[in-house]
Amino acid sequence: MIDGIGIDVVDIERFKSSIERTPGLLTKLFTEAEQTKPINSLAARFAAKEALYKALNAGRGLHWHDAEVINLESGKPAFLFRGEIADLVDGATVHLSLSHDAGIASAMVIVERS
Repeated sequence: MIDGIGIDVVDIERFKSSIERTPGLLTKLFTEAEQTKPINSLAARFAAKEALYKALNAGRGLHWHDAEVINLESGKPAFLFRGEIADLVDGATVHLSLSHDAGIASAMVIVERS
């Protein structure tokens, strides 16, 4: 059964400007592994975390590093959960889709519980 759906869209140039203007934002939002990605992938990962928070209805100051976006061997994006977010997910299946094209990054998250 679907427990939550979240979607988010990020303007890549605006996101890039924010990162350049506030360098500490990079380390606040992303794990060390995520920080090595190009800006369009970072924007999509930011959108993924926002979409996850919406799907979990978790807008209460969660730690950004508690949800890390990784790529499986197949290239498919997925989350690694830690801390409070791992507690909120609590065995649910979380589906993630990312896209970036035409200056926009987007993500959709579906949380399923049995």
